[in-house]
Amino acid sequence: MPDEHSSVGILIPARYGSSRFPGKPVALLAGKPLIQHVYEAASQVPDISDVRVVTDDDRIVRAVKDFGGQVMVVTSPCRTGTDRVAKAAADMNCSVIVNLQADEIPLDPFLLSDVIAPFVMSDAEIGTLKRRLTTAEEVEDTALVKVVTDTNENALYFSRSPIPYVRDEQQDGEEPHAYFGHLGIYAFRYETLVRFAELPTGVLEDAEKLEQLRALEHGIPIRVWETTHPSLRIDRPEELEAASVQFVDI
Repeated sequence: MPDEHSSVGILIPARYGSSRFPGKPVALLAGKPLIQHVYEAASQVPDISDVRVVTDDDRIVRAVKDFGGQVMVVTSPCRTGTDRVAKAAADMNCSVIVNLQADEIPLDPFLLSDVIAPFVMSDAEIGTLKRRLTTAEEVEDTALVKVVTDTNENALYFSRSPIPYVRDEQQDGEEPHAYFGHLGIYAFRYETLVRFAELPTGVLEDAEKLEQLRALEHGIPIRVWETTHPSLRIDRPEELEAASVQFVDI
């Protein structure tokens, strides 16, 4: 049942190794490590019980401690960031756990409120956010995950490919099809997070390398809310320079 008194903790899984961008969490943007930008944004969200970084790497531990952040070390092997979050969440007294990806920098704390507030008041087991895509480059970018939902705003599928595929050419005067990108933010009921981590890796999850597909493959619905609040996502080293030019320090 919805619980307006749910305690909410934000965990930020961060790993040093990355095929596209090794060392990304400690890369500097506007003079701060990326992980610090994410942490400070999360700390501004109202009515949050706790914010912590979760990692297995000493370099990230040092970076977080250097800026005064809270960090938890989980060294046991984990398939995904969400699995690492599930292990860390066992040491927190929170009924709702928000998994905020370490490369998704909220540029407005209300971005996180857009999922936390409705999630707490809903009966959803997992919640996340989508944002309307505005360019063809975004739609075609395989690093930017797309999502389609049903009429109740439950996720039907997540993919790196443009979904849905629009078969016919747009006719004159016809409204272009709306595509939505998925943001790296998940709200879990604690019990659902534990159950999620116990599930085997799904075929779709393995194919797309998208951990959220594990939930859909095993019948756990994911509610999706739309946000218009901005965030900054860094996937590749070359994106840092462009981001530094337009980045607004939060």
